[in-house]
Amino acid sequence: MFNLLNAFFAFIMLGILVLLARYVKHNVRLFKTLYLPESIIAGVIALLLGPGVLGAIANSLGANADSYLAGGIFPEAMRTVWSQAPGIFINIVFAALFLGETIPNPKEVWRKTAPQVAFGQSLAWGQYTIGILLVVLVLSPLLGVDPIAGALIEIAFEGGHGTAAGMAGTFTQLGFPEGGDLALGLATVGIVSGIMFGVALAHWGRQKGYIQSELEEVSSGDAQFQETAEIEDQRILEGRARLMQNLLVDPLSLNFGFTGLAVVIGWLILRALTWIESIAWGRGGFELIAAVPLFPMALIGGIIVQLVMKYLDLDCLIVRRLQERIGGVALDVVVVTALASINLAVLGANLGIFLSLAIAGITWNILAFIYLAPRILPVYWFERGIGDMGQSMGVTATGILLIRMVDADNRTGAFESFAYKQLFFEPIVGGGLFTAAAPVLISQFGAVSVLMLTSGLLAFWLIFGLINCQRIKQQFKLV
Repeated sequence: MFNLLNAFFAFIMLGILVLLARYVKHNVRLFKTLYLPESIIAGVIALLLGPGVLGAIANSLGANADSYLAGGIFPEAMRTVWSQAPGIFINIVFAALFLGETIPNPKEVWRKTAPQVAFGQSLAWGQYTIGILLVVLVLSPLLGVDPIAGALIEIAFEGGHGTAAGMAGTFTQLGFPEGGDLALGLATVGIVSGIMFGVALAHWGRQKGYIQSELEEVSSGDAQFQETAEIEDQRILEGRARLMQNLLVDPLSLNFGFTGLAVVIGWLILRALTWIESIAWGRGGFELIAAVPLFPMALIGGIIVQLVMKYLDLDCLIVRRLQERIGGVALDVVVVTALASINLAVLGANLGIFLSLAIAGITWNILAFIYLAPRILPVYWFERGIGDMGQSMGVTATGILLIRMVDADNRTGAFESFAYKQLFFEPIVGGGLFTAAAPVLISQFGAVSVLMLTSGLLAFWLIFGLINCQRIKQQFKLV
């Protein structure tokens, strides 16, 4: 049964862990050199002091099941709250992304994010292509693994723990019950490797000079390149002062209300889509919307709230800096709790299959970032590409964190491009419609047919990305 006191102390402990992480980072030069965020350090500390490491050591030394250290130093109720937090708080992160921002027209959105979409889609379809090829050519003939395993890299790496857990029932229905455990294990490897390799690549990028120290001068006002934060004009400041003159509520509380409204609107959109599916194609048992996560809908909800408030001339009540603080706190909660909740024991089953898929996925993501990102992203390829690489190896929050690690002040506009990309990305892959449908499609039409489809989509996005990048460089005379 849910106990609010348990949730209260679970989040109090998160704050203490962040303070401890700050102290550790301040005194360990390596962490400062690698620009390792405190939230990552706090999550690793929680993981080490939890049942997976400290608890396992205590058990190996003869501690009984009733021993306090058998489950680490954190109570089970606290760990339960933490395990549920990532999938909840990521909705707040995305709901706040566009609140207080000027929403551009659709043409500007596409112009802003087309290269980012091409690179992100290439990563995702490449994961399917590599995974299915590995299963068809090696794992199925040698180890007899179900062809559905070819979809596990994208489900686990792009989709993350939430998608992996949500797909467990689908795997069981399709006669591949071990798929759920393999997906959760791969998601665990994905988030850890995403952070580890992301930090290492960020350090490598600084040494190589790939991370820009100065903004490149661009003469055009095209949204693709000029994405600096807006300074609030006098109209907004005067309007805010007038509307909040007799308002006896903290501005942060008011802005959190707008964030919550965005989440509710996103939830209503998702429920509406689920209902439409139930009376349409879902009547035959082919369900896709049920696997779509809430956070891309929360992002749409945030855009709707912003547009409505703008139409009512009340948008001055939404303070962008406060929305950034709300999203920042939620992001820290996501990262710390996701790392603290990793189940290290799940890596034991089907080790050969597991390691093969993990190595193939990690290799593809890293090589795609190093060799494809500079050729698809016309400017600030490192800052913009590392976010997609992080997302493709762990969770969306990992991508955001890596962007903040290499561009803390958002001078390159990588954060906005990454966020806009989700509108063209999450509904399809990374926990979207195709992610949910892939195991069913492989089961019904065969791995080779799905391999041809994903390979074709990979080729399309690669060709589009390469041509689009060259067109933009020629248009703006970029070297």
